[in-house]
Amino acid sequence: MAMKQKFHIAILPSPGISHLIPFVEFAKRLLLQNNNFHVTCIIPNNGPPSKATKAIVESLPTSIDSIFLPPVSFNDFPNGIVPILQIILTMSRSLPSLRHVLESLVSKAHLSAFLTDLFGTDTLDVAKEFNIPAFIFFPSPATVLSLFLMAPKLDVTVPCEFRDLPGPMEIPGAIPIRGKDLPEPFQNRKSEIYKCFLNLAKRLTEVEGIMVNTFTDMEFGAIKAMQHQKGEPNCIISPPVYPIGPIIQTGSSSDDHGSECSTWLDNQPCGSVLYVSFGSGGTLSTEQLKELALGLEMSGQKFLWVVRRSNELPSAAYLNSQLSQGDFDPSEVLPNGFLGRTKGQGLVVASWAPQIEILRHGSTGGFLTHCGWNSTLEGVMFGKPLIAWPLFAEQEMNAVMLVEVLKVALRPKASESGLIGREEIVKVVKGLIEGEEGKRLGQRMNDLKDAANRALSKDGSSTRALSELASKWQNLEASK
Repeated sequence: MAMKQKFHIAILPSPGISHLIPFVEFAKRLLLQNNNFHVTCIIPNNGPPSKATKAIVESLPTSIDSIFLPPVSFNDFPNGIVPILQIILTMSRSLPSLRHVLESLVSKAHLSAFLTDLFGTDTLDVAKEFNIPAFIFFPSPATVLSLFLMAPKLDVTVPCEFRDLPGPMEIPGAIPIRGKDLPEPFQNRKSEIYKCFLNLAKRLTEVEGIMVNTFTDMEFGAIKAMQHQKGEPNCIISPPVYPIGPIIQTGSSSDDHGSECSTWLDNQPCGSVLYVSFGSGGTLSTEQLKELALGLEMSGQKFLWVVRRSNELPSAAYLNSQLSQGDFDPSEVLPNGFLGRTKGQGLVVASWAPQIEILRHGSTGGFLTHCGWNSTLEGVMFGKPLIAWPLFAEQEMNAVMLVEVLKVALRPKASESGLIGREEIVKVVKGLIEGEEGKRLGQRMNDLKDAANRALSKDGSSTRALSELASKWQNLEASK
């Protein structure tokens, strides 16, 4: 009997653990639904891979290969470079080594598709050289994708800085969004970063399709606007869009922190604990860290808090494995006596904790999050209501959606200086864990969790979208 043909695709996430994880999990989901695919994950670098990156790669199934590209150098930036530019430049400076890898892969077998993300649009030229159909995997919300697809038009039609607009911006199908809540690169149109993003956005329409890590019931309006035919009212000109989420991290950890967290949670009452984490890259200033500590203490509520060294740059840990995962003594950054005073009330762990296990646990009643999309979807999948505390990237937009549209999150108010004070923290923590509003948020989050599970079921919308995509790749290969 003839062996079934294997279709081979290559995926290229941009640097950062929060980009690698959804790409890898997407590949696993594809293989689970279609066992006649083989995936090669190409990983760009600007230094040695972090411990977390190595752990993810080492746990890949045999049908996913991995190739680390040689690290690029930033020696021409002697005074350092902000994380967002590091990501964009790492991708563009990896083009020669990517060309070499694709050449090698194509010499062994046909590639049915090449997938990268928004930051990798420069790599589309290399895929084109080898005649490989190119796709974008957008691991953020459809609402943010619609903004990027509209960005070239907005750049021409909006005369002022977006943050100075008198009212919210109307993006077809999406939530009305205030200029001040747009992602950081949109806050200064004269900046190099904005120009980079505009160039990335202009290339989104060149691909054969865009996969989005979301599901129809969560962002119906934005998805519908992008799936409308050109010329229809309220449409966004876009390649075919495939909502295939929620895709979240699978697998667990046997790390020491893991057993410590699980054992502690096992001894807490059901739904009583607030989990506090700012993702793989978020950091708080020294002053904000102190206010959060005192607010948690004064609330009297149980908490499990992943503490990181303070830094004035909110995204400081994003590409810095020392900050994001380095072990240190949390007492170095917490108020004097805090750990002693809260010993029965809370558990503090340094830098990292097994988030999936914590959110899955019955004792966890809520999640204070930076609103990164991976963390947001994990909160949804485990039905935990949120406290929204956005820090950088598209997190402000995510927070607006969670608080104002989906109504599954509370958001503490910051002072004019941007600091969130301890009294405000007490108010939202108590409100979420023991207040009536917290119960209403919890019910809505459970409804969203049910909708997510329906989307991922055998005949669900996300399962169908992924099947449609797999068929498209197979047909593209057959037509060569």
